[in-house]
Amino acid sequence: MSSSPVAGTSQLTVRKVKTRGVKVPLTFSLGTAVAVVNKVPLLLVDIETAEGFIGRAYLFCYTSSGARAIAEHLREAVDLAPGHAVTPSELAQFLQKRFGLLGVTGTARMALSALDIALWDALGQSLALPLSALLAVPARPLRAYDSRGLGLMLPNQLADEAVRFEAVRRAIGPDIGLMVDYNQSLSLAEALQRGRALDDCGLLWIEEPIRHDDYESYRAISRELKTPVQLGENFNGPEAVQQAVRASASDYIMPDVARIGGVTGWLQAAGIAAASGIEMSSHLMPEISAPLLCFAPSAHWLEWVDWAEVILEEPMRLSDGMAIPSSAPGIGLRWDEARLSKLDSL
Repeated sequence: MSSSPVAGTSQLTVRKVKTRGVKVPLTFSLGTAVAVVNKVPLLLVDIETAEGFIGRAYLFCYTSSGARAIAEHLREAVDLAPGHAVTPSELAQFLQKRFGLLGVTGTARMALSALDIALWDALGQSLALPLSALLAVPARPLRAYDSRGLGLMLPNQLADEAVRFEAVRRAIGPDIGLMVDYNQSLSLAEALQRGRALDDCGLLWIEEPIRHDDYESYRAISRELKTPVQLGENFNGPEAVQQAVRASASDYIMPDVARIGGVTGWLQAAGIAAASGIEMSSHLMPEISAPLLCFAPSAHWLEWVDWAEVILEEPMRLSDGMAIPSSAPGIGLRWDEARLSKLDSL
């Protein structure tokens, strides 16, 4: 299977990379299984090509040290890039081999993903096509869910978890979808116990209740619970998607474009999901994920957050609960330098 619908259509020569790390304040505090976050570290990436196009990407880096490591890997990847013109998919294959002994995972995977995203952005600009058109699919409004707020909190601040979500369900009514994300914080026994308690709450899914790569236990949870199980934001490349699908680990998957291998990796993951009949959602970075979800034959939900609004000249548009992909050439990321100058650097 070709990794790109437009492989060979155009080529670019990578010249240099510029990265900037910033701390973006959140509209709502993000409560995870390990911390309460008020600012998120984003890494902005600019890839300059010899053809005069600047491809852009941004990543949510989880920690400031993660952003610095990704930036260093990126600089090395650009230094390793061949001197001749390459397509994004060709460069992805080359760099996978060059980083093979280190291991293409974690910050290395995210760095190569960022480079891939930025090159696809530059490729779209060079052909005057938005990414969706570059992938030979029509752009369309996407069903989106708000992933801000309602985070995990300290036990003494909350009543029993099942009771709390029942209260939320009563407050928002049956016509509004509600998902639960445990951020890998439970044991298998806890996941089954809590999942059974939530089975009659009408949830759209329960996300990552246990360690993300324990596919055998996920299969047991998926078989036991009536509520669908969501998995995938930590998939390390398309190979992990294939492993999870073979294990029947979850009802749905939601790859992260920064961990799946950028646009090139996403296209491969979308093919696996479609061939397996599994609905596929996105994880974070909605501006980048939206045109990719347009490509996915089994597209499900777009996860929407507003984290990048403060850094972009043209933030993603929403209309009646639907996310509107950018119609600008490439991905459509343009940095708002005036607002960026007011943010704390990493």
